[in-house]
This record gives sequence, structure tokens and C-alpha cells, in this order.
Amino acid sequence: MFKKFSFWIWGAISTQLLTSAFHSLSFFSKQEPTNETERQLIDLVTNYKADLGMGFHKSFSELFTAVSLCFTLLCLFGALLNGYLHRKKISADIWRGILLIEVFIFGAMAAAMLVFAFGPPIICAALIFIFVLGAYISSNKKLS
Repeated sequence: MFKKFSFWIWGAISTQLLTSAFHSLSFFSKQEPTNETERQLIDLVTNYKADLGMGFHKSFSELFTAVSLCFTLLCLFGALLNGYLHRKKISADIWRGILLIEVFIFGAMAAAMLVFAFGPPIICAALIFIFVLGAYISSNKKLS
């Protein structure tokens, strides 16, 4: 059973790291408009600062960057946590608890991506969820 668990946990770690790496590439690219409408939209998203109360004046681009950074860091945290715990060879019952939390977190992330995102993030989030779920299920068998 350990080989099955190892497959699933390494799949989760790999997809979390790759998703984090792919998503971080968006921080280094600049979106170029292809027509006048896109130019106006990019200008508004980047330069219009809404009054968010309590003295906060942020553009939609700044808010989007913050949420995007959280997605990248969540995937990176999951990969680093799983890699560290796998290396430390913790017991199956602790794995089960950690992975159950990850099933809920990455399941919610995959559901949100399915509703609000487009192809690549949906695929990446779904793969993370599938691998974490597989690791959780195989950790139950490992404990028995």
C-alpha cells in the first residue's frame, strides 16, 4: 500500500509545485491590448482606484494581484508541507488528518476555479484535488 500512497503524494507535490510555478509566470508578463476596447479596459483596471473605505484606494489590478499571489502561495505551501511531511515519514493517522484538511481546501479551490476561471487553472486545481484525494484514500488503506 505504501507504493500507492507514495505515488499519490508525489503526484500532489508535483502538481502543486508546477501550478505554483506556472501561475507565478503571470507576475512577469505585461498584458498588451490588441484593440481600442482592450486598451480602455486595461487602463481602467490598472489605473482607476476605487475607494474601498478606511482610506484604502486600490485598483482592480492590485486586488487581482493579491488574490493571484495567494493562489500561488497556497499551492507552494501545500507542496512544501507535503514534501516535508513525506520526508519525515510521519505516521499514517497524522497524514490522514493533514490530507483531509487539504482535500477540503484544494477541493474548494478546484470548485471555485471551475466556476470562475478558465482552462489551465481549472485543470491544475482539479489535478491537485485528485492527487490529494488519492493520497487521502490510500493513507486510509495504509493505516489498516
